[in-house]
Amino acid sequence: MSTNETLKVAVIGGDGTGPEVAAEGIKVLKAIAELEGIKYELQDFDYGGDRYLETGVVLPDGAVEELSAFDAILLGAVGHPNVAPGILEQGLLLNLRFAFDQYINLRPVKLFPGVETPLAGKGPDDIDFVVVRENTEDMYCGIGGFFKKGTPDEVATQTAIYTRKGCERCIRWAFEYTHKRNMKKRLTLVAKTNVLTIGHDLWWRTFQEVAEEYPDIETDYNHVDACCMWMVKNPEYYDVIVTTNMFGDIITDLAGILQGGMGVAAGGNINPEPGGTSMFEPMGGSAPKYTGKSMINPIAAISATAMLLEQAGHQAASDRIMTAIQTVTGTKMKSQAAGKMGYSTQEVGDLVCKAL
Repeated sequence: MSTNETLKVAVIGGDGTGPEVAAEGIKVLKAIAELEGIKYELQDFDYGGDRYLETGVVLPDGAVEELSAFDAILLGAVGHPNVAPGILEQGLLLNLRFAFDQYINLRPVKLFPGVETPLAGKGPDDIDFVVVRENTEDMYCGIGGFFKKGTPDEVATQTAIYTRKGCERCIRWAFEYTHKRNMKKRLTLVAKTNVLTIGHDLWWRTFQEVAEEYPDIETDYNHVDACCMWMVKNPEYYDVIVTTNMFGDIITDLAGILQGGMGVAAGGNINPEPGGTSMFEPMGGSAPKYTGKSMINPIAAISATAMLLEQAGHQAASDRIMTAIQTVTGTKMKSQAAGKMGYSTQEVGDLVCKAL
């Protein structure tokens, strides 16, 4: 979108502490919009566990069409203790990812000043890389089923789907992002070509072919198990990682712990095409036991807001938020753990606004 246009943001607070952290993201969005002269419109949607329990429907008819009118979605969290696992995740998260063709899952992995990592001797200069995860294929397509379910002869199948189009558009986006990131200019493909010799061979061949168009980018390859080892031993090696949907889901949780926990980890489900609707969220989940206690960490939701602004073309605003976040984590907060921050959820949001 043009930076002169009005930024239209749908806000889905979701479940548990989701609305609390989303509110702090919006608080910071409003503050930076005033400072940077950004025009915006906000609209709240009550999709989540409570609505599902009341209506039996996760997303009502027309919801996708209505949300498609927005440039971006800011999601707080989904996950309700009275709703069976998978219903909200599939009915909302996966449904919107597929409906809006959000084929890039972007996960910055950055250790902020003042934030503890379990890696001895590592600091903010060592943990600063990005994972680009393909977001619409692999095991998540739902291809498979049961035969003779509930019997001793039961068979269950779940098929991973990879297409040349899906691989290439994700890999190409990762090369472009690596070029723009302007750090080590190293892109590492993470797969398992020695065992998954069909689907991941497609990833390997596509990666090699696209790489020929980017001679300035250093390319590398890791088996996923090796990546898990090296990510812990030498996180400073990585610049940008591109990987499959399933492996990306797993290694980004490991990466989240390296950067200090899910309270500071944010991600984007991105449709990079003109007019595409993208969705940004904190990675920490709904944490229902902290609901309404003003104890939950909003830093990840505020980081997600910065990612939203970057994708919308407001790079300066995004950079100001990220700088403010690091000022707050480095000089104000005692911890990133819920209830141990030294401030309430709302006070942390206020501190970031002040630091802008």
